[in-house]
Amino acid sequence: RIVLATLAVALLTLPYLKIFGAALLLWIGVKLMLPEDENKDIQSGESLIAAIKTIMIADAVMSLDNVIAVAGAAKGSVLLLALGLGISIPIVIFGSTILLKLMERFPIVVAFGAALLGYVGGEMVVSDPAIHHWVEAHVPRLHYVTAIGGALTVVIAGKMLTKKKLAEAPVADDI
Repeated sequence: RIVLATLAVALLTLPYLKIFGAALLLWIGVKLMLPEDENKDIQSGESLIAAIKTIMIADAVMSLDNVIAVAGAAKGSVLLLALGLGISIPIVIFGSTILLKLMERFPIVVAFGAALLGYVGGEMVVSDPAIHHWVEAHVPRLHYVTAIGGALTVVIAGKMLTKKKLAEAPVADDI
């Protein structure tokens, strides 16, 4: 993950890539707010190799939001990136059960996490190399507006989509 994150930091110096990464963080934040489907079809693998492949792909996909968020928050600093991953990986590994119970008891924790992803995504938009110098020269405080706007957008969109999804959900018949 550290190698992937270091690569992500290097790639984030390319023009327009931070804008794409910010959009991805906003999307992940909104998806975090949505209720999960309980009837997911999970197919079993035919062999141990297929199971290992599935686990590796799932781990890479699930760690993508962590890597992008830490890379965005590190703002190009490899030291902050390594510290962020060094702190977040043990928390995810050892604290996942505690965090899950905390999220079940206090659902607002999920909203705060989603808002944090939106905040980092909003900051990433204006720090993209393609527009950063223009923003700093003409609207230096725009990163505050986009960061807060990103957080609000994620929470509001997540709440609206949740209401829509719950309204469309089939109601179980009483027997």
